[in-house]
Amino acid sequence: MKQAELYAGYMAGRLAAIYLRPAARTPVKEAASAEAVAGCGLSGDHAGGGSRQVSLMSREAWADVCADLGDPQIEPRGRRANLLVEGVDLPGSIGGRIAIGPGCVIAVVAELAPCRLMDDFRPGLQNALKPACRGGVYGKIVRGGALRVGDEVKIVTGNEQKGLFA
Repeated sequence: MKQAELYAGYMAGRLAAIYLRPAARTPVKEAASAEAVAGCGLSGDHAGGGSRQVSLMSREAWADVCADLGDPQIEPRGRRANLLVEGVDLPGSIGGRIAIGPGCVIAVVAELAPCRLMDDFRPGLQNALKPACRGGVYGKIVRGGALRVGDEVKIVTGNEQKGLFA
């Protein structure tokens, strides 16, 4: 997708994968769907409440990470982010809102800094995730809803936001 298309009115992409972490430091499980719960996080994920209810990572950024590490086959679940999206400028969403599927809305809070657990999955992964917000973003679920792989993902802008919070 060309950058001009991404920035025309709103940016649309799709939800490429959903990952749930049943408990801290346990293996990540891929899911075809999940329920986003407002003010909490994803049902079945250990994160809950606070400002880091859900994490999102870009497939395009992940491809850059894999290229830097010299291995295009590294599984994105190793990042431990909840949602893998494509065609969306996540750094540009910070401070804004992302709508996913028919009803979920996420308030994007900040960049998600990679921790040392990344190197447990793949040596060098933590440093490869540091540049250009490659590690993704995190946010709060302000409106819950069902999420399914393949759902539309868009950064909501201007007048569209008014309809989301009426």
